[in-house]
Amino acid sequence: MRQLSGLKLRGRLTLWVCLLLIAALTPVVAAGVHVIQRTVEQQVQGVLQVEAEGLRELVESSLQEREANARAWTEDAIVRGALLFGTYAKSDAVLATLNDRHASFAGLVLFTEDGRAVSVSRPALRETFAGREREVLATPWFQAALEDRLDPDLLTAALTRDDAAFGRPVMPLALPVLSPISGARVGVLLAAYDWSQVEQVVAGALQRSRERGQRSFTLEILDPNGASLYSSRAPGVPTPHQTVRAQAEDDSTRAGVGSRWRFVATMDAKEAFQPLRDFLQLSVLAVAALLLLAALAAWALARGVTRPITTLSDLVSRVVREGDLTQKVALHGHRDEVGELASAFARMMDHLRESTSSLQQGTRVMGQTVAELTSVTEQQQRNLTRQAAALQETQVTAQEIQQTSQLAAERSQAVLGLVTRAREVGSAGEATLEASLDGFEQLREHGVRFAEGVAALNVRTHQIGGITQTVKDLADQSNMLALNAAIEAARSGEHGKGFGVVAREIRGLADQSIQATSRVRDILDDIRGGIHGTVALSEEGQRRSEAGLAQVHASSQSLRALTGIIQDNASAAQQIAMAVTQQNAGIAQIFTAVTDLSRMMDDTVQAMQGTQRMTHTLRDVAERMESVAGVWRV
Repeated sequence: MRQLSGLKLRGRLTLWVCLLLIAALTPVVAAGVHVIQRTVEQQVQGVLQVEAEGLRELVESSLQEREANARAWTEDAIVRGALLFGTYAKSDAVLATLNDRHASFAGLVLFTEDGRAVSVSRPALRETFAGREREVLATPWFQAALEDRLDPDLLTAALTRDDAAFGRPVMPLALPVLSPISGARVGVLLAAYDWSQVEQVVAGALQRSRERGQRSFTLEILDPNGASLYSSRAPGVPTPHQTVRAQAEDDSTRAGVGSRWRFVATMDAKEAFQPLRDFLQLSVLAVAALLLLAALAAWALARGVTRPITTLSDLVSRVVREGDLTQKVALHGHRDEVGELASAFARMMDHLRESTSSLQQGTRVMGQTVAELTSVTEQQQRNLTRQAAALQETQVTAQEIQQTSQLAAERSQAVLGLVTRAREVGSAGEATLEASLDGFEQLREHGVRFAEGVAALNVRTHQIGGITQTVKDLADQSNMLALNAAIEAARSGEHGKGFGVVAREIRGLADQSIQATSRVRDILDDIRGGIHGTVALSEEGQRRSEAGLAQVHASSQSLRALTGIIQDNASAAQQIAMAVTQQNAGIAQIFTAVTDLSRMMDDTVQAMQGTQRMTHTLRDVAERMESVAGVWRV
């Protein structure tokens, strides 16, 4: 945050917009990549699974078809007749014809039960098996054919090596030939399936993978032990380090050709997920481009926001630095908050310009006025100084005359003042006592009304207690009714369960009402106790206020008698002092007039001096105001 505080507003706005965009895009891009990655993985796995299933179906159907062909050939009349009657010329022709029609077989050989090859589809096969009766009898496939069974393990083992008779890997489909008359076994037919024909079976799947651009796509057939029976991978091509694979196992319920084989479709993981990597690269480039565009847009937005503010800041700097109020605020095309700020600043400049101009004019007028006022006050001060000297001499003469009459009037004035003070004190005491009586009367009336209110409140509490008792009685009745309803519901059996639930709820509400009324009754008892205490205190206060009121009435009567005596003494003292006062009145009036005139003259002189000081101060202020106002140029 300290580093951000060092940036300008434009940079902070741009940075915050970019950060907000990154924060908004990051979870979206991450979720999208995750979903796309899972989708691609599922698609690749699904394609490989489909190919594996397809391979299994193709191979199984092909092998079943070949097995069906071989079984059909064992039932051929010419083949059976050759074994029964020893005529093999026709059977050779039949086998050759069948072999030509089904090129997927490496050869067809008809054996007798003693392992002798009596009929072949190709002449070379006759020479190959000539004199090898013992070897043929010892082969597992011949033994299985004598027992009329196709052993999957034997067939799988035969595929892992090149057959000596055929010079290539073949699947020996050996089946017994039965007599059509007795059903007895008369020989064995060997149909050697050329295992290299699997290439033609999987050619379509491999072609589709090439068209999809999947160069590392491989199909494999594995036996139950994991040995490879077939692989479309070219010899010498290394196996990828990381592969994606899917397999399908033979799910036939009978033991036969292809039983328990595993059909595997594999692919190089790097090639399989190359589209995903390409998409991620494009996504990264798109996000980078989007961030770049967002940064440019944020910079343009920040520039549009901060440019008017920068203009106003420069304008204020020039006004403060140069004191030039003639600057004009020119921001056009901004009707937002910045435009409002510019308009307000322009109005402030106008007001400041007008105020400064008025201040400069006022300071000039004030300076002229202060100069004139200073001249007038100096002339008046000289005149008042001469008048004050004359009044001082008159005041000395009047003071000597006053001293002769003041001695006679001092005693009478002192007595008169004491009598007057006593009269005022008596009148004030009587008025205060009357006010106290009124206050005590009001206090007694308030106490009576308070007692009446407390009594009424006590009555209300009694009424509330009755109401709570009524509520408690109703709750008891509800509780009893709920109990009866629960009993009736129990008698009703299954049909009364719902009513029993309602009865329990009503009983619970009745118990709550009883508890609430008990709490209300306790609260009312506490309130009633407080009310009785309050009533006792109010009665005691009322008795004390009546006793105090009686004492105040007695004091009032005594004070009225004392006031009458003081009034009589004051009248007598006033008659005594009246003559002396009239005698001193004339002299006192003369002295007072002279004294007042002298005091007024002194006050006038002092005021004039104060006015002169104020004029000097005002002149200093006017000069400072003129210097301050002169800083600004309008």
